[in-house]
Amino acid sequence: MHGLVHPEIGHMRIPHDRQADPFAGACPYHGDCFEGLACGPAIQQRWGQPGQTLPDEHPAWELESHYIALALVNLIVCYSPQRIVIGGGVMRDLLFPQVRRKVQQLLNGYVSVSADHSSH
Repeated sequence: MHGLVHPEIGHMRIPHDRQADPFAGACPYHGDCFEGLACGPAIQQRWGQPGQTLPDEHPAWELESHYIALALVNLIVCYSPQRIVIGGGVMRDLLFPQVRRKVQQLLNGYVSVSADHSSH
């Protein structure tokens, strides 16, 4: 889809629980949009070091997977994609199963796929 300007999913507004995460966000336009909460610079600003240097058990990854899952759920309920490709400098192998689990929890059975479509 294309509108008046280039589409930018990163600026999607997602729920931000400021008690759980008081970080204001790193986006110069929106502060706490998806990108502002989950991008590499946000991780660095929030935790004081780049994501590449954080160990797998660091609480950053639980928060990161939460924000990614929130964004993906918005995409799923709006566009019903067969597949979503996630990449970028923030993604780590440990995030994929966390994100998948959180997406299923957030969808809460809203989207059901027949067996012949589930492998796509």
